[in-house]
Amino acid sequence: MPGLLGRKIGMTSVFSADGKNVPCTVIEVGPCVVTQVKTVEKDGYKAVQLGFGEAKEKNTSKPMMGVFKKAGTTPKAHLAEFKFEEDYNLGDVITVELFANAEFVDVVGTSKGKGFQGVVKRHGFGGVGQSTHGQDDRLRKPGSIGACSYPAKVFKGMRMGGHMGGDRVTTQNLKVLKVIPEHNLLLVKGSCAGCNGSTVLIEK
Repeated sequence: MPGLLGRKIGMTSVFSADGKNVPCTVIEVGPCVVTQVKTVEKDGYKAVQLGFGEAKEKNTSKPMMGVFKKAGTTPKAHLAEFKFEEDYNLGDVITVELFANAEFVDVVGTSKGKGFQGVVKRHGFGGVGQSTHGQDDRLRKPGSIGACSYPAKVFKGMRMGGHMGGDRVTTQNLKVLKVIPEHNLLLVKGSCAGCNGSTVLIEK
């Protein structure tokens, strides 16, 4: 599906036409440059590779520098492929106006990393007070995790403490509240994954 790369600015709120205060996320979308055009004849599928954000030339590999020079643009920090119905050429610039007529969008981001967390925070265990696992003298522990002498093992997928966050998360059907082309801004209702300043993908 068509889409663009952007940067999450943060959250705010706007007033709707009927006077309701609506929470929204502000995303700086594009401008994105077409760095490669994939064709069925050459690559086996049709897609457009877009670049977003500036990168230093010294931090860019020589093969990628060749790609950017062929497209006639500066090195880009982030790349992603999208499928467009329209035909684009190398070096074309696509802006936030792509979403001018969109009613809903999907936003893909990387959730905030929480480090190593226990079962209460990670999986919502309630402890002994709420009688969901736990132990009588340690309220935030997971309690029993194994079976009896048969099968005498811990099954895969058992909810336990571990690394939390830092996952790719897609938030679907966020309503487009406003498009501000002069500032490359897109306002969507609600929240999306990622910290302020993180790179996100916005898809129609």
